[in-house]
Amino acid sequence: MKRNKFIVIGSGRLGSNIATSMSELGEDVIIIDAVDDSFRKLQESFSGYQVVGDATDLTILENSYIKQAKTVVITTDSDNVNIYLAHICFYVYNVPKIFVRLSDTDKGKLLEGTMIKAIYPFNLSYSEFMDLNDEEAAE
Repeated sequence: MKRNKFIVIGSGRLGSNIATSMSELGEDVIIIDAVDDSFRKLQESFSGYQVVGDATDLTILENSYIKQAKTVVITTDSDNVNIYLAHICFYVYNVPKIFVRLSDTDKGKLLEGTMIKAIYPFNLSYSEFMDLNDEEAAE
């Protein structure tokens, strides 16, 4: 079975921008969110599919072609939901590439022993602050 789907779970600011960008790059994108109104954050150039539903429901995932997913990006506003979904994608559906947003850097330990990659907004913001602070000090 060919894996050619790019699935985004969570249509907040990050998820909708990732979905739009990957759609513009020619990926076959499916975005899932429990709230229909969340899709308003997608840009007009998005040409993928929108699925309204709770992604923790395996029926929703399977109807969204999770078995054909080559990449899943999980960006809901709950670290616990994100970790749960990442583990489902990894252990049940063997998705080759999984990215998950986590607010709590300590929860990354729950991903050890997997190929799941975590994105930490805290680390990105801290790094950006340090870079900007260094630039200002050098002036």
